[in-house]
Parts: sequence; C-alpha cells; structure tokens
Amino acid sequence: MQSDYLAHDAIGLAELVRTRQASARELLDVAISRTEAVNPAINAIVLKDYDAARQRASRDDANRTKGAGSSDGTSAQAALAGVPYLIKDLGAPVAGLRMAMGSRHYRHFIPEQDAPVVALAKAAGLNIFAKTSTSELGQMPYTEPELFGACRNPWNLDHTPGGSSGGAAAAVAAGIVPLAHASDGGGSIRIPASCCGLFGLKPSRGRVPRAASPSAGELGIDHAVSRSVRDSALLLDLLAGNADRPLGAPGTFLGASREPCKPLNIAYVTEPMLAPTLSPDSRAALEDAAQLANSLGHNIEPVSLGIDFAAVRHAFLTLWSVTAEDMVLNAERISGHKPQRAEFEISTWAMAHVGRKLGERGLPAALDEQRRITGRLTDLLHRYDAILCATLAAAPIKIGEMRPTSAERMQMRAVTAMPLEPLMKKLLLEASNKAFAWAGCTELFNLSGQPAMSVPLYWNARGLPVGVQFAARAGGEATLLRLAAQLEAARPWFGRRPPLIKARS
Repeated sequence: MQSDYLAHDAIGLAELVRTRQASARELLDVAISRTEAVNPAINAIVLKDYDAARQRASRDDANRTKGAGSSDGTSAQAALAGVPYLIKDLGAPVAGLRMAMGSRHYRHFIPEQDAPVVALAKAAGLNIFAKTSTSELGQMPYTEPELFGACRNPWNLDHTPGGSSGGAAAAVAAGIVPLAHASDGGGSIRIPASCCGLFGLKPSRGRVPRAASPSAGELGIDHAVSRSVRDSALLLDLLAGNADRPLGAPGTFLGASREPCKPLNIAYVTEPMLAPTLSPDSRAALEDAAQLANSLGHNIEPVSLGIDFAAVRHAFLTLWSVTAEDMVLNAERISGHKPQRAEFEISTWAMAHVGRKLGERGLPAALDEQRRITGRLTDLLHRYDAILCATLAAAPIKIGEMRPTSAERMQMRAVTAMPLEPLMKKLLLEASNKAFAWAGCTELFNLSGQPAMSVPLYWNARGLPVGVQFAARAGGEATLLRLAAQLEAARPWFGRRPPLIKARS
C-alpha cells in the first residue's frame, strides 16, 4: 500500500476509498506509518491525534460497508472522504486539540470550537490525524520555533522548508499526506511551497472564511500546499462554498483546472520587490518559467511594477507589528492568562512592542498605502491577465541562517526594556533587511489581497526546488488554476520525490 499511497494525490486516494480498492483505515495507517518513519528527520508534526483518527476511519469504513455515508463522487461535498489530513498549528483551531502556535505561552491552550476551514475539511471527509509545525505565531518565513525545534526540508535536511507553514510543506514533500492545510499572511503558503517543490495557491482576500477577527489589513488567508494542482482546486471549492455543486462543474475551481488555458498576456517582473537583489537561482527559475510560458502560447512582456517598495515595506511592517502586538501583548483574551516575557521568543516579543510603540500610531497611514498599492496592481491587471515574478530571492536557506545572532538578541532585549523610538526604528530596519533579503517577494500580494501561487518548475544544481510566482486579478483564482494545470502538464512535478522519500519508502 505504501507505493500505491505515494502514487496518488488526494483525489486519487479518495477514489480508491470510494471504489473500495482501499479503506479509510488503510490510508490512515499508511499516513501514520510514514509519519513515524520520516518525522524524526524532518520534525514537521508537533501534535498527534492517532487514536481519534483511527476511530473515525473505522467508523466511516463501517458506514460505507452498510451503504451509509458513502459518496457516488458526483458532488464535491464528500469528494475527499477517507483522505488523511494535517492542520497547521496556527490560526485554525481544532476543537479539543492543543493549539500552541509555536509559542510557549499558548502550549496549554485548547480551543473549544473548530475554525471554519477545519469544520469544512471535516465535512468533506478529510481525516485530521495530526498538526504541523509553524514559526512562533507565524512571525518568520522559516520554521524553527524554540518550543519544538527546527523543521527540516525533505530535499536537504540542512535546509529550511520555509515558513510559516513549513511543517505542512515538509510533511507533504515527505509523502506523509498529498495535501495539507496552510495559511498565508505574508507568503506562508507560497514560501514553503517554493522551498519544498510543491504547488501553493494563496486565494483572494475573503475567499475562504476565517476563525479569528480580521487582523490589521486583513493580510492572512487559509488554504493548502499540495502535490497536484487539481487537489488545490478541489479543496478551494470545498472551502469557498462550492461543495454542493457537481464535482468539476463549470464555474467551480476544479472545473477551471480542467479547462484549456487560453493565451494570456503576462507581465514579466524581474524586480526583487522587498529584497535587494535576486540570486542567480531565482533569476534562472524566472527565465525558465518565462520561456516555458512563452512556448505554451502566452505573451510574456517585461514590465516594471512602478511601485515604491520602500512604502510597501513600511506599510507591511506596520500591519505586521500591530498583529504581533495583538497576539502577544493581548494574548490573555485568547489563552486566558497574562503574557510573560519568558513565554515568547525575543524576536516575537520585540515585534509586539514595535507594534505598540510605532504600529498603532502608523496604522492609518499604512492602510492608506495599502489602498494605493492595491489600486496600482488593479490598474496593471486591467492590462495583463497575470504577473510572473519570483517567489523567493534565493533557494532554501540553511537551518539557522536567519536566526537572530547574540548581538541582535541583546539589541532586542534592550529595545523592549527601553522602548525608545529611534532604537526601535533601527531594530525594525535591520531585522526586516535580514528577512526580506531572502523572503521579500510575496508580501505585496498579501497587501493587495490578490490571488498568487508558487509553481514548482525549477530545481537548482544542488537539487533544491526554486518556485516561481504568478498573481492575478482579485477573484482570479480560476485563471491561475488553468495556467497552473497547463504548466503541470507541460513540466510534470508530481513524480519528483526528495531523497528522503526514496531512502525511507
């Protein structure tokens, strides 16, 4: 069953269950077996709920044998029934399961209600059996929380799987599940998808219902990382309100992924966005994607976005810091107990204090800038169907490469103890320079709220994946899915597996 399991995406596994070629319990047992085999190496899973998942799978199999609760596969509602599933341990509460969010403060927090995306996943028959690692409160574009330790990339264990949905991406790349829940507030679906050779679509703002009250600027949204485009498309149908429509019908996202992609006018952007420059790997990946898209009949036109990226940086960091303040300094409203310095990583604690000192005052101007940025990209996408740009400024970095140094940690402690505005601004500039030098290409589309995806078309000479990013008009997920499916057919990636899978299968 191991080889059959890896040969199928989620839709394929669900079809095995529906046609009784496999049981939900058999699929779950393989997923658990794979977790136990590879998780010691990648550290992607931070909470296991095996017994409850086994009970659900056995109950569902019994109901199916009796003829109850089965699906004829004609609607999306039960199209993924029996498929093992993972939830990111951040922002998507699962009733009765701890949600630590990578933080010592929240390590005993047990939500009482499911998030909308969790309830919808359960309604679709997805069987949640574990939760995946994230950076503390999703603050970093890599996944190395002090609480759980570093999560590692199956393509090379010395490198990061990205973040903050690094655990989800590492688990999918390692063959534990074919798709997993992820969320994206500044690139946290697209960054790990790029690092792990997966497909990652960030939907349009508001497309998927969220559990929490909107954060400043409404930057974040839930969806998934996956091995196939069609899995991502179907899951978006399930999450966005198309579950009762016929499976793959016109007007659904799965239907769009099956439709031919007409020739598109694509704006080709080589600007490094918030990064100072793009590495040779990222430029090579971009050039390769542009050539591939051109060979498929698309018009590729070099374009400058004409955006003040210094203003983008300032607006994003202001919104980000206000959100950090809410999750850290106002944590009591969620956890029920007052936050203490020792319960948070120093970088998270410092960002929260930046939000209190600088972010709140700068919030109106940041929201105004967000509207200007959105207007500029909206105007550009009246002339073009999509934008092609880098997902990351470089290939996956090594574990620990972006972790604060001793000197930086000392500076952060000093700033939070004595929150002087000039020192805070200096700290924020230096810390953001470090992060954006690698992960500064995705935040723009969180500000604008437009859909964007990372597509795995390129691997560098060291065998590390380097994704490329496409964005479309607000509400334009169907355009992206048609294009992604076309690229997937032209340059298949599903069969590419990291050495870790080959060694432990």
